[in-house]
Amino acid sequence: MPTTEQIRLVADKLDFKPSPDQSNVLYCPNREILVAGGERGGKSAISALFLATRFLHGKGKLYWLVAADYNRTRAEFDYFCQHLDRLGLGYVASKQVDPGIIEVVGGFKVLTKSAQDPRKLAMEAPDGVVVCEASQVDYETYLRLRGRIAEKRGWMLLSGTFESSLGWYPEMYQRGQSSVNDTDEIKSFSLPTWSNLSIFPGGREDPEILRLERATPPDYFKERYGGIPCPPQGRVFEEFSLPIHTGVDKRFQYDSTLPVYLFVDPGYATAYAIEVAQKKNDHLWIVDEVFERGLTTSEMINICKQKAWWCQVTGGAIDVAGTQHQAMPAVSEIWANEGKVNLQSEKLLIKDGVEVIKRFLIVDPKTKEPMLHINAKCKGIISEFGGCANPIDGQTRVYLWKTDKDNTIIGDTPDDKNNHGIKALTYGLVNLFGYTKRSGKIKVRYF
Repeated sequence: MPTTEQIRLVADKLDFKPSPDQSNVLYCPNREILVAGGERGGKSAISALFLATRFLHGKGKLYWLVAADYNRTRAEFDYFCQHLDRLGLGYVASKQVDPGIIEVVGGFKVLTKSAQDPRKLAMEAPDGVVVCEASQVDYETYLRLRGRIAEKRGWMLLSGTFESSLGWYPEMYQRGQSSVNDTDEIKSFSLPTWSNLSIFPGGREDPEILRLERATPPDYFKERYGGIPCPPQGRVFEEFSLPIHTGVDKRFQYDSTLPVYLFVDPGYATAYAIEVAQKKNDHLWIVDEVFERGLTTSEMINICKQKAWWCQVTGGAIDVAGTQHQAMPAVSEIWANEGKVNLQSEKLLIKDGVEVIKRFLIVDPKTKEPMLHINAKCKGIISEFGGCANPIDGQTRVYLWKTDKDNTIIGDTPDDKNNHGIKALTYGLVNLFGYTKRSGKIKVRYF
């Protein structure tokens, strides 16, 4: 890593005077750095300058600009070329960025990469990676990139604006806030809008910033301009963590040697959720999901029949309402007749359902693992836990406790919405493992 003096000299040559917030990023020695930028906070310019300082004073010769798609690398690509011009370094750059390449005298290269083509992320090992608009990149891509920089002990700078304060990026930000002395751990910074002094010379007290603050809801201002995540208040399952409970390695994939169970919560106008599970000892693995809106049970069965795991389905569980007749065959009967799948059901108290899921989410202090594992592609149930946006409409739809206007939790019963996959999981867990009993009188309310 370059010294503080080397970084300062590069910034001086580029006539770039970083603000205190920007300096925190530039001078950070950690190998992984996450920058949560406010809108117009100058994150692209800082990312390109960060690359320039490591490029000039590092030992590597291969660097990547990575984004969810090639076009999102454009700003950092152009800024870096401008830096090379000002530094007087000879280079040749492609006009396009899909893909793009910058070749600098001495055999140095900067390549653009798209997360839409994961195969190209495994072709070679870079010395450093800048992830552009990192909040738009999925967790699987982050893990792939982390693996790529390991070979050369490289570095990674992730830069992006919070979109909904859901998912791995805000969670990684929180983790990076506690990193102090260990340079091998990720370190996170906020780069608020007002840190860009060239646009907002008054900083936090700039009149335009104050105007935005007056006209914007507090949480939105904090997230979009302050670079601070504001996740939904009152999540039912605060224990859920994307890095802990989801994954992309082979352990999370369908195992053709084991039975498959379908956990079903039928719906039409909101969502029809089918969680595809396999049991391994006392652990449950959600290996796939069918999560759709506006489809009938017959149509959902037809989708399932196209899946590789269909031949291993041996049964499952369904909402007790799915056994009822309402001027038409019960949903469970359609599954039995058209899918040849027997789905069992029983009444379940909401509190008991919450407790059984929490029991499976808790990390065992001995094994360092929970008993519930969810494949990262199961976006429906993950969105209800608060791990991503809803896959159907892209909105924030998290299973929450009932709260008042001040976000104070009211009572001990969750709001009965945004819980289709979670309900299905609850039926399945109780069916396969049972659930803890509570003593005492409670108000009976069923899922």
